Amino acid sequence: MIKLDHVSKSYAAGIPALNDVSLHIAPGEFVFVMGDSGSGKSTLVKLLLKELEPTKGVIWVNGQKLGNVRHKEIPRFRRKLGVVFQDFRLLKDRNVYENVAFAQRVIGIPVKTMRKRVPAVLSLVGLAAKYKSYPKEISGGEQQRVAIARALVNEPRLLLADEPTGNLDAHNAWEIMKLLDEINQRGTTVLVVTHNREIVKAMGKRVITMNQGVVVGDEQAGGSYED
Repeated sequence: MIKLDHVSKSYAAGIPALNDVSLHIAPGEFVFVMGDSGSGKSTLVKLLLKELEPTKGVIWVNGQKLGNVRHKEIPRFRRKLGVVFQDFRLLKDRNVYENVAFAQRVIGIPVKTMRKRVPAVLSLVGLAAKYKSYPKEISGGEQQRVAIARALVNEPRLLLADEPTGNLDAHNAWEIMKLLDEINQRGTTVLVVTHNREIVKAMGKRVITMNQGVVVGDEQAGGSYED
C-alpha cells in the first residue's frame, strides 16, 4: 500500500527533513506516525501526496511508483486517496451534503450515484441528520466528521489523516479516532499523523516514531513490528 525505499528529502543545506527512510505499510493496516515538530512527519505526508519530490529514494503508493506519475496525472492519483487535515478545509458557503458531494462532482460522478453515496457516507460518520447544516452551524468534531465523509465518499483504499484531532477537545478527539478505527475495520488502510500520545497508547496500533527525519521506532502494541 505504502512503501518508501531509502527516501531522503532536503530543502537546503543542513539536516535533511527526511533522511534515508525505508518503511512498508501493508493493505488494511492502521498506522500512527509520531514525532515532535521538525521530525519529518509533515514532509512524509507531502511526499505521499506528491506535493514534494524526494531528493533520493523511491516511493510507492497504492501500487504506483510516484516517480513515474507525471505532473498532469497528479490530480487523478490523489483522487484515489482520502485525505483529512487538522483544519477541516470545508467550503464555508456550502452545506454538509454539498461539501461531501463536491468530492464526487470533481471526478464526474453521475448525480444519481451521488444521491445514494453521499447520504450513505454521512450516515457512516453519524451526520445523516445534519446534511443541510453549514460548517458554522456545527461543532468542530462534526466538521471533522464531514471532512472524513468527504475523504471517504470516493471509496479510497488509503486514508491519510494529518493531525485529525489537533483542533478538537478530548471527547471529540476520541470520537474521531473511534470512527477512523471503524473505517479501518471496513478494509481501508489508515495512516494517522499525530502528536497525541495518550490516544496512540490507548489505540494499540502500529506506531512509527520519527526524530530529525529518521525513523527511530516501529512498534506494534506488545512488541516490535516485523514486515
